[in-house]
Amino acid sequence: MQGDFRLGDWLVQPALCRLSKDGRTVQVRAKVMDLLAYLAGRAGEVIPKDRLLDDVWGSQAISESALTRTVTELRQALGDDAEQPRLLETIPKRGYRLIGPVAPVPEAANPPASGQPRRVSTRTKAVLAAAAVAIALLLGVAGWAWRGSGANVVPLTLAVLPFDSLGNDPEHEYLADGFTEETTAALSMIDPDHLVVKSSRSTMRYKRTTKSPAEIGRELTADYLVVSTVRVEGERVRVISNLIRVRDQAQVWSKSYDQEPTSILGLQRDLSIAIAQEFSRRLSPERLSALTRRQPQNAEAYVLYLSGRGFANQATAIANAQAARHYQKALALDPTYALPLAGLAFNYTAGLLNGDAEPAVMRPLAQDAEKRALQADPDLAEVQGSLGYVAFLIDWDWAAEAALRRATELDPHYALARRMLGVLLSHTYRHAEAAASMQQAIDLEPLEAINHAIASQVAFQARNYDRAVEHANQALSLDPKFWIGFMQLGQVYEREHKTDLALEALSNAERISGGNSKTISTRGYSLAKAGKTKEARDLLRTLETRSRRQYVPPYAMALVNAGLDEPEAAFTWLDRAYKARDVHLIFLTVDPKWDPYRDDPRFKALLKRCGFTMNH
Repeated sequence: MQGDFRLGDWLVQPALCRLSKDGRTVQVRAKVMDLLAYLAGRAGEVIPKDRLLDDVWGSQAISESALTRTVTELRQALGDDAEQPRLLETIPKRGYRLIGPVAPVPEAANPPASGQPRRVSTRTKAVLAAAAVAIALLLGVAGWAWRGSGANVVPLTLAVLPFDSLGNDPEHEYLADGFTEETTAALSMIDPDHLVVKSSRSTMRYKRTTKSPAEIGRELTADYLVVSTVRVEGERVRVISNLIRVRDQAQVWSKSYDQEPTSILGLQRDLSIAIAQEFSRRLSPERLSALTRRQPQNAEAYVLYLSGRGFANQATAIANAQAARHYQKALALDPTYALPLAGLAFNYTAGLLNGDAEPAVMRPLAQDAEKRALQADPDLAEVQGSLGYVAFLIDWDWAAEAALRRATELDPHYALARRMLGVLLSHTYRHAEAAASMQQAIDLEPLEAINHAIASQVAFQARNYDRAVEHANQALSLDPKFWIGFMQLGQVYEREHKTDLALEALSNAERISGGNSKTISTRGYSLAKAGKTKEARDLLRTLETRSRRQYVPPYAMALVNAGLDEPEAAFTWLDRAYKARDVHLIFLTVDPKWDPYRDDPRFKALLKRCGFTMNH
């Protein structure tokens, strides 16, 4: 249903994601409102679950559990009871039906906000894309007024909150998210020595939040917040940004960007002149060049890149495939666009770990994408970060460290590069350096579960099991359904001989991940070490049977055999893993589960064949 409407006693305002009744207002997530508006347009009709997933989520790769959670959120917002529904009814094994009375609100009684935008055009998409860097730089100019100058200035921490799209067009919402990310990336380059910028992955969870700036600032440990709105009116873009000081919630300044350009190239030319004039004394030519290079040359390619990045962040096999398709579509429009090329290289490589993809398939794809990314722009942090990731996981090249360090130099606030660097340092037994790099990633993205989960892995490999448990529990407190958090917790509990807790955590990891080989093999290993050999062999047979119809990392079978104390079988599978270039062999250098094998000449010979170095 388009426009505002009433559902029973509730006034529903889709454009604002707001429900109101009896003087009380409830804010809901955009997807919750999308679901409600969709059902309201078909009130009384039973809508099957698969149809809801297709029509409300579109091409997004999600599971049915996401629909269930969204329905639960909607019921909570409406104060409805699933057992005795007044508004929303569940039809078992079929779907959902809105049973409350629905009535549109006449426009005269509730007029739309001024200048409610029409569907965004390609030119407007490009305007938003081109303006992102400019807004960041304008914010940076003003930032100098409150940061001050001098050698003894204490670094301040800034967080860019999600840009609020004023309108109900989903494409505007989508681009507002991209605006947030690009502004954050640009701001992070302005003055890394004096201004720390929180990553957009940490701030996105505050989209449409009801929390105060003081609460957000406290959670993010930020001194200042940038709060912005975007409105698209035909071809005109209006952005208003406010700088809020957290300690007293004072508005320090406000900037607006309001223009209807005659051409994208004209806009970019005008902005570049203004930026050069404003920053000639404050920003090095190198940083200015890096900022302008991030501007997309093709509006549609930019939109596709943002979509691909959104899928990639889900870190599942299905989402990886969706991300790759969007990146490829972006490159079909602009073959030299560095960011989707780097995204492809990273995505293909990550699939080896989070999707059990086959190295023989992914390796040439990742290497080709990385080669093209380097040709397009070797001086982007994302390009250097993906170079290091590919070199480490696919090429088993410890020299990947240089690329990861280069990525952190190009963008000191690039948390992903800090995290990857921490992992590499851990695998070369530089545990103190690894822990420090992981802490830097956590400081930049304190609310990202993946950072805490990987910090748990790093602590586990350092044999600091208490710290590993703390990090794993923190990951799960941030995301109770994060399979990697359960995986880390399970392997630590196995080392501490807490068998029941280990098996429970690993079973959760296996279920949530959809059967990732790491969860199954680690559970098999744990069963074997606990003396439950029959159950361990059953899992081993499950993996071997699966491997006859699809690729299963040979390392998985090797690990279970190692737990069963059957070294001949373990080395047979490790040899197969080497021939397959199984990415999981990187764990041989440092994983405690392989400690009993470290003095075996065959183990040492395998490490040498792989080219792994161990500095301990």
